Amino acid sequence: MTSLSVEILAADAAEPITSAGNAQLGIAVLAGIAVIVLLITKFKLHAFLALTIGSLALGAFAGAPLADAIKSFTTGLGSTVAGVGVLIALGAILGKLLADSGGADQIVDTILAKASGRAMPWAMVLIASVIGLPLFFEVGIVLLIPVVLMVAKRGNYSLMRIGIPALAGLSVMHGLIPPHPGPLVAIDAVGANLGITLALGLVVAIPTVIIAGPLFSRYAARWVDIQAPEKMIPSRPSEDLDKRPGFGVTVATILLPVVLMLVKALVDIVVDNPDNGLQKVTDVIGSPLIALLAAVIVAMFTMGRAAGFTRERLSSTVDKSLAPIAGILLIVGAGGGFKQTLIDIGVGQMILDFSKDWSVPALLLAWLIAVAIRLATGSATVATISAAGLVAPLAAGMSTGEVSLLVLAIGAGSLFFSHVNDAGFWLVKEYFGMNVGQTIKTWSVMETIISVVGIGFVLLLSLVI
Repeated sequence: MTSLSVEILAADAAEPITSAGNAQLGIAVLAGIAVIVLLITKFKLHAFLALTIGSLALGAFAGAPLADAIKSFTTGLGSTVAGVGVLIALGAILGKLLADSGGADQIVDTILAKASGRAMPWAMVLIASVIGLPLFFEVGIVLLIPVVLMVAKRGNYSLMRIGIPALAGLSVMHGLIPPHPGPLVAIDAVGANLGITLALGLVVAIPTVIIAGPLFSRYAARWVDIQAPEKMIPSRPSEDLDKRPGFGVTVATILLPVVLMLVKALVDIVVDNPDNGLQKVTDVIGSPLIALLAAVIVAMFTMGRAAGFTRERLSSTVDKSLAPIAGILLIVGAGGGFKQTLIDIGVGQMILDFSKDWSVPALLLAWLIAVAIRLATGSATVATISAAGLVAPLAAGMSTGEVSLLVLAIGAGSLFFSHVNDAGFWLVKEYFGMNVGQTIKTWSVMETIISVVGIGFVLLLSLVI
């Protein structure tokens, strides 16, 4: 999928649909982004509609014919959904099976049974990171909040000491690790290798989540010392099940797609011969589509049937998992349309012209652009998609490893300082029973730490890759 996207991007970038100068293009980009920000924040319009209108406005401001702007948007939307839509759907199915079968609860209970006292924040970050791999951020929060509240209550812990590590684990997975939508779209946009990006993402994610989770939670618990609100402790998904899958087989199933993609990346590096039989096999089984499809099929047995699900219950679970992602797919698709419009009007070349005279490294530039859009729109996914479209041309002269680091720089920037225009901000505030000031001192600061530490480790890796 990435090679096709790169060919499309290269072809379209070579023949911009407008002859506007750099000054007009710069104004058009700012105006297009301003339209999106205004529609999302002021008029509370759905991000899909805001991105669609913003893309057409971008083309109009740049002086492109409306027909060409529409074509660019629809082409980008189609190629993005074709590239990542199926992967998002498969990830949603895997996450739903994990939740409904009681597999997530099994992981939680097993780890908590072996952790206590000072080890508890570390146990929470481990739980959130493992469970967060196949789950969307909002789903992960809803799934983990009951656990966080119950652990804090039973162990008489400060809610922030337990909650911040869990939120950090989910947030880092969401911003840096495929198959989450943001990283997938960025990988597709800049033509990065998914396996390499996944491997480097894990290298960046581990120290980042430790610093922003268990370590920062010590200070967050002092700044906001609150107990778990009784009214917010809901029932757990598996309470009505007679049995649930085992710990080992559940973890193995979740990690299966990650392992398959990492094996492909490793063989590509070590063997580096497309005609080699082993590499041909790993290229197939390690492709995101096959890796996630295999995990879903395996999960139907290791999780679904292990929990006593009938064929009808399995079918119902899959069906229910797909409905909630319609909005995500539309936002991601419209973001791809916005990205393609940016490329087609020649913004990529404009950025190349400007940046060659700057002393700002490409990775830092990508991070700063993502930070600016994140602060304006409140959406990590919109920030990732838009920034990826803007900096995609910078990837042309980079090595495979550097392109993957570009994706991670964008992902880190997309998490910077979540505040009142971010749905996640209000979700955390309400579940934890905090006021706005307390949420900023804990959740917002944690997100900023993830972003800054993340780009720091990305820049360190760039010194050796």
